[in-house]
Amino acid sequence: MVTSDEQVSPLLALSNTFAEAIAHAGQSIVAVKGGRRFGASGVHWRSGVIITSDHSLRQEDEITLVLPDQSTTTAPIIGRDPGTNLAILRLRPELNLPIATIQHPASLQVGHLVLAVGRSSETGLTASMGMISALGGTWRTWNGGQIDQFIRPDLTLYPGGSGSALIDPQGQVLGINIATPRSAVLTIPAVTIDRVVDQLLNRGRIVRGYLGVGMQPVELPQRLQQALNLSGTRVLVVSVESGSPAEQAGIMIGDVIVELGDRQISDIHDVHQMLDPEQVGKPLGVKVIRGGQWMELTVTVGERPRRAE
Repeated sequence: MVTSDEQVSPLLALSNTFAEAIAHAGQSIVAVKGGRRFGASGVHWRSGVIITSDHSLRQEDEITLVLPDQSTTTAPIIGRDPGTNLAILRLRPELNLPIATIQHPASLQVGHLVLAVGRSSETGLTASMGMISALGGTWRTWNGGQIDQFIRPDLTLYPGGSGSALIDPQGQVLGINIATPRSAVLTIPAVTIDRVVDQLLNRGRIVRGYLGVGMQPVELPQRLQQALNLSGTRVLVVSVESGSPAEQAGIMIGDVIVELGDRQISDIHDVHQMLDPEQVGKPLGVKVIRGGQWMELTVTVGERPRRAE
């Protein structure tokens, strides 16, 4: 017969494991008072580098941080990327705040238990438990930022929880949690954060490819599909910015983009996938349909102006 203690002990063990993981991760998590009502959380990602959510920072000058020992300090903003909703702050090195243990979530699976760990300037350390409810591949935000993996945890973010850490049961940080307008939670994975931090520290900004076209999906008429041996949806150019790489390449309103570089184009996302930072300054072949006829052009990918971020 199984005793009550034997039945409870696995739950106690799990509870203790989670508490230890939260305590471990919490040593590297600060509260960020950036001018918004509820503030945010921040993670000591690298030596002297605090990662938080960009949308939680209203002011541009030094930000007040509340450390795990409840002391406060100020930290300047050293880089922001609205595209991925990430910002980095400079932490004074003499504070000796522990650095988070980072784990790239390559083996993460739907159903894995995870924890959101944040810090509030009013209540201190906060945590909630949930599971991974959805995973996917690379995606882009509405602001054009490329996120290397779609991660949606089913958990609660308390006030100040945007910018909190998503951790595994070992206390390893898998990414940064962002609250979306519809109260859902998405996690920016560690690999994306590392890339953004590298660019902001090295360049002071995020470089993104830019063509200067407005686009929308279009279904080709059946007659044209048969004549050109094409199928499915393509991308119609609906605007071309003056002086843009697209205009210089000869792309015109009404062109239907079929290929860009070596990629078949069936939606706008396909175009964005070809505009990574590595492509800036490089020529790409463009195959378009104009007036029912094939036309091949070459466009040199530009750097997206800051006004377009």
